[in-house]
Amino acid sequence: MDYLKTVIPSQLVADRGSNLVVINPGSANIRIGLAPQDIPLNIPHCIARYTNQRPKFNLQDQMLNSQVTTAQHMEREKAYDTIASLLKIPFLDEEVANNSFPRKIGRADGYNPQSGKSVAFQWANVYEQDAGSSLALGTSRSKGITGESVEMHEGTGAEEICSGNRKFRGHIFGEEALRISPTEPYCLSRPIRRGHFNISQHYPLQQVLEDMHAIWDWILIEKLHIPHSERNMYSAVLVLPETFDNREIKEMLSIALRDLRFSSAVVHQEGLAAVFGNGLSTACIVNMGAQVTSVICIEDGVALPNTEKTLPFGGEDISRCLLWTQRHHQTWPQVRTDMLTKPIDLLMLNRLKESYCGIKEGELDAVAVVHSYEDGMPAGSHKTRLTALNVPPMGLFYPTLLVPDIYPPPPRSWFHDYENMLEDTLHMEYSRRPDMSDGLFSGISVGYPMWESYPIFSSKPKKEEKVGLAEAITSSILSTGRIDLQRKLFCSIQLIGGVALTAGVIPAVEERVLHAIPSNEAIDTVEVLQSRTNPTFVPWKGGAILGVLDFGRDAWIYREDWIHNGIHFRSGRKYKDSYYVQAQATCYINS
Repeated sequence: MDYLKTVIPSQLVADRGSNLVVINPGSANIRIGLAPQDIPLNIPHCIARYTNQRPKFNLQDQMLNSQVTTAQHMEREKAYDTIASLLKIPFLDEEVANNSFPRKIGRADGYNPQSGKSVAFQWANVYEQDAGSSLALGTSRSKGITGESVEMHEGTGAEEICSGNRKFRGHIFGEEALRISPTEPYCLSRPIRRGHFNISQHYPLQQVLEDMHAIWDWILIEKLHIPHSERNMYSAVLVLPETFDNREIKEMLSIALRDLRFSSAVVHQEGLAAVFGNGLSTACIVNMGAQVTSVICIEDGVALPNTEKTLPFGGEDISRCLLWTQRHHQTWPQVRTDMLTKPIDLLMLNRLKESYCGIKEGELDAVAVVHSYEDGMPAGSHKTRLTALNVPPMGLFYPTLLVPDIYPPPPRSWFHDYENMLEDTLHMEYSRRPDMSDGLFSGISVGYPMWESYPIFSSKPKKEEKVGLAEAITSSILSTGRIDLQRKLFCSIQLIGGVALTAGVIPAVEERVLHAIPSNEAIDTVEVLQSRTNPTFVPWKGGAILGVLDFGRDAWIYREDWIHNGIHFRSGRKYKDSYYVQAQATCYINS
């Protein structure tokens, strides 16, 4: 204990965190790194595999996408006019009437600004380099993750496919996979979609798990330089979003312990980790990711399951809305831009959104360079004035503007089959420690996976909310039922995730949430706390802190136990989840 009284926090993290790998997977990106790092790697969570199938799909899940219906289009236009009224900008029909002629758009081939915002993405090199070289499969040549390369290592399953005297790369990962030309013989897969495993009739569970394993293994080898032979010296901290179901959590634990060969692993909730990442104890955590926005309240380091809300939209929907608004206002070049089927367009639109979109009153325009990516051709540059840049982010509060249904979550029918795959001990009763309350064990049976006993991780697929962000935050906080806690939470809202970087989002959330509180509630103050670090990395940092501070390691699962016994540990040790034990996401229960 003398050591703990004298050691400085950074030294404690360096001493105890050097062998901790913190993994925070999301629908679009995965944040991963060693606990002592200041910031993690932030890599697109995808893999492109060589394919010779015909007909060829550019995306594994593109059959799930749908078109905008007439009703959705009308709802979108109605939402635009509502937002225009709030922002004091012209209505949609007024804009069209005032712009009967297309705006002038010039091709900007010679345009070379100093800003990196206008640098075009380059098509990825899909061919092997010289076979005699040190197994390198080529490198990324664009702005983005530097040194993005793929090497063939034991366990990655990379293969060589000949094309004349050149060889196609078997696997391509990360941002480089998003920059593959649609004409190349590759199919892009994203293991997670809208906060769940991307399982469908076109993308079976086994393939999802194999792809996730391949991506994580490649990062560990190529980016963190942790080979298979040294994995047993490392432990994994899994910081998982609240959207995941119990089976998905179990499968990711299996990937970490069985496939990636970590010696031990622990699971922490993303919302809970975010509180620790910002040095708080009580807060309403609003996680605004690329495809899902979730809300959950934390009190004194304990997550409150009944406060969780999941909204099926995020930053990528705002990017898609940006494209729609520009096309409607005739500011977009006459080029084929489709972020649902051409991932490189998604990269471009995300960058435009991050650079120019914000929430403020009045008209918000900007001169920008839009790039066109035609099949295999060099990128074309088009200088144009983008308009109504403050409208797309307001879709957070008026989701009908975003039309998230055209990129729906994966079907959940596969989940119901799992109950028949459980072991014979499904309905067994078991004893518990006398110091644990009855409320923790109501309806629990041994055979269920970890988070079965709580409403937030129930055995049925979770229902997504069809409301705006302000209503979700208000409903989440008011569901706590205690006025003292409600007042504290309304003044302790924490925005995390990439969308939280949007200019003007903090005052917008404060204003919209205050208006959403019913008039009969005795609450008149709403405050969003400033994040101490990049909001994108707060949960990852919190996971690192939790991993370092967990001295007893009561919540950790060891590789041998998991492989040989699953959720049944030896004769008397059972693995179960508890939200209520020392703010841990999971714990052992000694029967």
